[in-house]
Amino acid sequence: MNVLLTYRGRSITEADVAFLRQLIADHPTLSRRALSQEVCRAWDWKQANGVLKDGVCRGLLLQLHRAGYLQLPSPRVPHVQCGKRRWRIDSAAIDETPVRAALSDLQPLRFQQVRRTPQESLCNALLHRYHELGYTQPVGEQLKYLVFAGERVVAALSWSSAAHGLTCRDRFIGWSVEAKRRHRHLLAYNSRFLIPPWVQVPHLASHVLGRLARRLSADWQRVYGHPVYFLETFVDPTRHRGTCYLAANWIVLGQTCGRGHRCPTMQPNRPVKLVLGYPLVASFRELLGAGQQPAENHSEQRHEVASGSDRTG
Repeated sequence: MNVLLTYRGRSITEADVAFLRQLIADHPTLSRRALSQEVCRAWDWKQANGVLKDGVCRGLLLQLHRAGYLQLPSPRVPHVQCGKRRWRIDSAAIDETPVRAALSDLQPLRFQQVRRTPQESLCNALLHRYHELGYTQPVGEQLKYLVFAGERVVAALSWSSAAHGLTCRDRFIGWSVEAKRRHRHLLAYNSRFLIPPWVQVPHLASHVLGRLARRLSADWQRVYGHPVYFLETFVDPTRHRGTCYLAANWIVLGQTCGRGHRCPTMQPNRPVKLVLGYPLVASFRELLGAGQQPAENHSEQRHEVASGSDRTG
């Protein structure tokens, strides 16, 4: 059967388009969101936790609409350009009294997963105000954390879906294109890591990374119905040295190509960054569909990054 396009790993055929056209004709009053939900139910298109993939489906319907394969109803909410969208940011005052202490003096630290809780906006506000890259809504599945010493926030982190394609990461894992398509959701990307500038506690950043690595998979399982087996992040070497990640036993896997996965040309259009990874279990290759393969020797790469004190990631 003729495949018209492939979207997020799903091949769309002429029969699929015919079904979608008929669905739109049979439900002329439905909004685009309601149509996408109907399509997800008909195709059993769900996340591992049973939630409909209606966001992904809306993207597919929009792509088919723009390509002329079908005609969607007019949007009921005006489109907001990326970058102008207003995410919910807490406007409350944040205590910036300096915190200078030994790590042992702050214990016990309290780690709180704040995604879909009232404190999510506080996490967004901290990243928005104090992270050098600001706050950007994470992509796909996502979790956010605040770390407290008593009542004071000493760290904020966000995690999201992993990158579609990273040559050095994919080579390190050793999986095929098909295995990556099926198992990429079992990776998590540390998109933001902030130690607020008034918090000056030696070894706090690496300690936070180590503690989170021990609980992240279980939290992901509770929220999304599946674990994660491998973590990744990027470090801009012109800004930071990645010291806290290396101290927490993350591995330098290589470098990015300096362009996004949807870049229309092969020319770099963004800074080249270091790619760091952290396997959560010894059998991560087998669990990610790659089978048991010997890891490359990355011990030398660990020492290519000079020591220093990273405050943001």
